[in-house]
Amino acid sequence: RFSPSSVNSQPWHFFAVTTEEGKQQILPALMDANQVKAKNAAMTVVFTIKEELNEAHLLQLLEKEQQDGRYDSDEARAGNDKGRRFFVGLNSQTPEQQREWMTRQAYLALGFLLLGAAAMGLDATPIEGFHPEKMDELLGLKEKGLRSVVVATVGYRSDADFNATLPKSRLDQDVVITQL
Repeated sequence: RFSPSSVNSQPWHFFAVTTEEGKQQILPALMDANQVKAKNAAMTVVFTIKEELNEAHLLQLLEKEQQDGRYDSDEARAGNDKGRRFFVGLNSQTPEQQREWMTRQAYLALGFLLLGAAAMGLDATPIEGFHPEKMDELLGLKEKGLRSVVVATVGYRSDADFNATLPKSRLDQDVVITQL
């Protein structure tokens, strides 16, 4: 929820699945290999984005920022609104472009969830192995003006996790980072 997003757009909604009933509801949308992860996790989060970043959402953001004391003047509020609308417009030439941009914002939130979980001593796994259309159907997302983009499980590592005892393996720093 506190993840940054471009121009504070927050184009997301998160489904925190913690009950057995909730797990059973989403399992059919997960690919077989990921169903056991969701069954065993303390929480599975379904990250969704808005179908469209519309006027109502932009006004909701502006009002919430006003309530939270982010503006010291009407000019500051108007300037922020104008700037946000400019950047939203840059990324909204087509509905597809806007959805891609909102998806990237959801992935920022995913990254913060992964880091936050680790900071709390929890394990988390991002999951793209699911059927978005099926997840949307199971959660009634179309009626809510949302669509699913990624899933993550959060909990404690199983003793049976083969990956837990293996060393991390990442490409060397000089392969993935260029110093300028």
